[in-house]
Amino acid sequence: MSPKVDLPDGLVTDVVRASGGNDGDWAGLLAAHDSALIARLLVEEVVSRCPPPVNEAPVLVELAVLDGEREHAWHLGVVRDRPVRVVGADEGFTAMRVDYELRELAQALYGSLRERNAGVRGTTLFPGVTADASAGEKIGAYFLAAQQATETVLTGCDSAKPDLGALSSRYLTPKFGSLHWFTPHYDRHFRDYRGEQVKVLEIGIGGYHHPEWGGGSLRMWKHFFPRGQIYGLDVVDKSHVDELRIRTFQGDQSDAEFLVALAEEHGPFDIVIDDGSHINDHVRTSFQALFPHVRPGGLYVVEDMWTAYWPGFGGNPDPEQSSGTSLGLLKSVIDAIQHRERGDAATREPSYLDGNAVGLHVYHNVAFIEKGRNAESGIPGWIPRDFASLVAASSGGAV
Repeated sequence: MSPKVDLPDGLVTDVVRASGGNDGDWAGLLAAHDSALIARLLVEEVVSRCPPPVNEAPVLVELAVLDGEREHAWHLGVVRDRPVRVVGADEGFTAMRVDYELRELAQALYGSLRERNAGVRGTTLFPGVTADASAGEKIGAYFLAAQQATETVLTGCDSAKPDLGALSSRYLTPKFGSLHWFTPHYDRHFRDYRGEQVKVLEIGIGGYHHPEWGGGSLRMWKHFFPRGQIYGLDVVDKSHVDELRIRTFQGDQSDAEFLVALAEEHGPFDIVIDDGSHINDHVRTSFQALFPHVRPGGLYVVEDMWTAYWPGFGGNPDPEQSSGTSLGLLKSVIDAIQHRERGDAATREPSYLDGNAVGLHVYHNVAFIEKGRNAESGIPGWIPRDFASLVAASSGGAV
């Protein structure tokens, strides 16, 4: 992986916003930030999105970012079994040069989602090869590697929708293909947010106490949301995961005061995912603290409800005794969504959940709670509350 680069605070947010297509925003970006820093940020983003290389012969791909008279160029090392990385120009054979205008690359990475394959870049195959006796030898040795390496880099240069199952495997998360099969559900519920400047908070970074493990899920969300800012929370320090558009915090998800302070400083969030301890009391505490800090129209996700049945996590094997578990929480969401139909609706003061939970989708071991304004009126009082009276009223045309 390339060494981490210090970039000014706010630069990522400014570039993402300016890449949306507004000329005024772009002019403001160039007035506020040096184009060399913007170009370096874009290259770091490209490197983070490149899939694992497949070429056996190691080659360099020169990625040049053009800003008028200025050119900012980097060489990317591409070879199988190693991640794409920024290297020196003298560390290998340059098989391809790809050049983008600064704004074109920014829009390809952070602009409206598109899969446009022509008219956005320049290319030069074997830029350093001249017509001499060695040309044929170099072309023969590196032609396939050049093609494969270039495809790897160009895949990192756009925001085409990736398959979440493949990303889960690539970043070594258990969300699909092993312990769980969550990514089709995530794709279904998250796809409408892909083009937005979302803020995503995931509780639980993974890797347990190992200082160099974890973070795969955060990298997956970063790739899936090309304009998003991804936050991770873990009880263990996972700051080694921090990179462009990923920031981690150390804290306890059972500490409601800490969660509220974090949300007030860095929220509101469009999506919160609880993949933390899975202790039922922790799940409920986190939800109560963070759901108010989800934007209207956003989602709160709870994973791994299997612990609701396991006493070792504070669960109960009897579904009738679920009031203190994560499944009990979900059942209370159903009551909140339907709160205006309760018999005591006229006298009962609605809770925060009553007024702000508008949808619930439950699958095997994962649930999605929709945030919104739950203000639709209940069935009017003049409609009969017993079946016989309702049928009689309907017969008379009253209902």
